[in-house]
This record gives sequence, C-alpha cells and structure tokens, in this order.
Amino acid sequence: MYMSGSQYHLQGSKDWDEDGIKIIQLLNECASFTESGNFIDADTALYDLSHLASPDGDSMQRVATYFTEALAHCQLAKNLRGVPKVLRLVRALSTPEQQLLNHLFFDFYPFLKIAHTITNQTIIEAMQGETAINVLDLSPSNADQWSNLMQGLREHVTNTPYLKITVTAIHEKKEVLEEMELRLKVEAERLNFHFKFNAVVSSLESLDPETLPIKKGEPLAICCVLRLHSLLAANDDEMVKMKVQRAFAEMLINQSPDSALSPFSPCPSQKMESFLNGLWRLRPKVMVITEQESNVNGGSLTERVFKALSFYCTLFDCLEASASRTLIGRSLLEKMLLGEEIKNIVACEGVERKERHEKLETWIPRLELAGFGTAAVSSNGIWLAEKLLQSYVPGYHMHQKNQFLFICWEKIPLFSISAWKF
Repeated sequence: MYMSGSQYHLQGSKDWDEDGIKIIQLLNECASFTESGNFIDADTALYDLSHLASPDGDSMQRVATYFTEALAHCQLAKNLRGVPKVLRLVRALSTPEQQLLNHLFFDFYPFLKIAHTITNQTIIEAMQGETAINVLDLSPSNADQWSNLMQGLREHVTNTPYLKITVTAIHEKKEVLEEMELRLKVEAERLNFHFKFNAVVSSLESLDPETLPIKKGEPLAICCVLRLHSLLAANDDEMVKMKVQRAFAEMLINQSPDSALSPFSPCPSQKMESFLNGLWRLRPKVMVITEQESNVNGGSLTERVFKALSFYCTLFDCLEASASRTLIGRSLLEKMLLGEEIKNIVACEGVERKERHEKLETWIPRLELAGFGTAAVSSNGIWLAEKLLQSYVPGYHMHQKNQFLFICWEKIPLFSISAWKF
C-alpha cells in the first residue's frame, strides 16, 4: 500500500521538514510491507530509515529510531519463531531501573504530577466528613502522592482529632511496596494519623479485587494511573472470537425496535470486564482513572504504527521543547521507557502486548457497563494543576469536556483523567 507524503500528516502535529515527512512516509510504508509479508521492500524501507533516524537528533529523528527498531523486531517475529524469543522482545527491567524511569517520567513531564494532584483533591472532596477511609492504589509508583493526600486530609479535618487511613497497594515487586510502606508510616506518624498499609504482591492480571484486604463498610477511594489498559492484553484468537460474538449479539439487539443502541466496547476483554465488575462490587465512593488518550489497540500493524507515531511524536516534541538533546536522563527516558513502549505496541502480539492504549470514548461505555456512574473531577484540583503547569514550558494545557479532563500538548490531548462512583 503506497501513500503520498501529504497523506501521512499526523493529527495536530507541526509542519515537518522534508526529512521528517520522508521518515513518516517510510515508517508507514515499512509497516504496510511488513503486514502484507513483503519483507524485501520492508527491509529496503528499514535501510533507508537507518540513514534518517538518530537517537541524538531532533524529535522526529529520535522517535524514528525506536519505531525503526520496533519494526525490525516485528519482521524478525514474523519470519523466525526462535530468534525473537532468544533476543527477549519484552525486556524485564530491574526494580532500580523501573524506579529510575518512573522518576524520570515524573520529572520531565507534568502528567503524573497533574494526575496525582487532581486525584488527591477529588478523593478529599469525596471523603468530606469521614474519619476512616480506605485507598486502593492499583498503580503505585510514588509514595509522595499519598503523603500529599494525608497532608490535604489533615488540612481539611483540623477539627477532627482522629483520622484513620488504610492504603492497599498492588505491585509485582515486594521491595517497592516495602519502601512505600516505610515512607508513608513516617508521614502518618508526623501527621497523627492512625495508619495501616496493606501490601499486595501481585500483577493486576492475576488480581481478584474481591479478595483484597479492604474493610467492608468503610469509605473507599480507588486510584489507577496508566495501568488499566494492560488488562486488555489477551490471546488474539480469543479476542477475534469475542469480537464476532459481540458483533452478532449487537446485530440481534439492534434488530429490535425497542432496543437502545448497545455501547459495546470495540475491544472486548473478559479479563477487563471481570476486573471492573470486581471493583464495582467494592462499592467505592470515588474511583479516579488516568489513561493515555491514544488508540493503539487495533489488530492492524499499519494502523497501530500510524496512531502510535502520532502519540509518541507528540511526547518526543514535549521533550524537545523542554530538555536539552544531550541530557542523559532524557536519552534514558526515551530509550528505556518510551522506546520499549513503542516496541511493545509495534512488535508484540497476544498477551505480550501490554501497551494497549484506548481513548476515553471507549473507556466510558466499558465502565458504565460495569455499573459505574460518572463523577466530576475536583475543580480545586484543576486550579492547583493549572498553577503547576505555569512552571513548565508553554504548550501544556488542560481541557475539560463534560466531567472529564484532558492534559494536552498544544492542541493534542495526551492523557485523560476521569472520576467514577458506585
């Protein structure tokens, strides 16, 4: 499939120079050739890309480096069964590496700071008048979030001498949870909280929410930042079968004149449905979800590359505008975090493809089908986040639509924050 350069315009992106347009064209052509099994032309496109991409160049050259590597891995996976396994397509990071990358992402971008600020303020407002609360953290990466929550709660309940807070955190690495517990216990003691920490060593994929050590009857807040989409990973054959079943069911429903249009998710997942149903049965007062505002969960490689390219080009543009090209931290973030995400989206399939971002428009019906109702994110949290953005380079801003919030670069929404209730 051949498309002219003008057809490769990325939504909302800046005007690229000649090399940038050529890179976009070659990446999309390479994806198309690879998907159709035309590996000779795909290899030629990779060769041409190798002369244009650079991990030390401008944002387009840098992002092209990681898409080129991902497409090369993809060709290996399609041609040879053993080589990709030996090369370990999905690289497992050590705990110190993962913590370093979390720290770099937190520092270079405002996204997590904004998500934590708005989540905390939304929880505080939902818990007005409560003296004992539970927090379920499905994506713990930074103990500071809950330290800040405790400080905010203390400021809002100065007339209440007793306040009990229980944090239940889910993580695959025990040492991450142990460090988090230690830091939060120190802060809770300083603020005169009765504090309990439940460490649950588990992946989200193997977690049954209803087995969590959460005290029934106490107000519960749930937080999940950039992790829920991993539950969409599934055996591709099973997913195709589910899509056919869903399409058939939807057709039958729509044949009835008394039936409303069924809001079926475009990418059904039994694992996701079961997990969300389990969360709903916990009866949370509020649940705040932050997710990538991109749609890279398609079955077509060409479609995934094009949509992922649009999303990650913008993330690399953010760094280009705010960080020196020679910063080691920037290079590490691009290579070990963003580059690995790109490889996972482009080169992995089935359960190995964890980075299955979907836009909020598909999360809404999925959460509503699980029984959740929409809630407003905190207006005070938005005000605090706006002040926070003033310390960053111009270009970042927030956009509110209905009750949902989007964090944007220029005109492009990159992350969504939504609040939900039982």
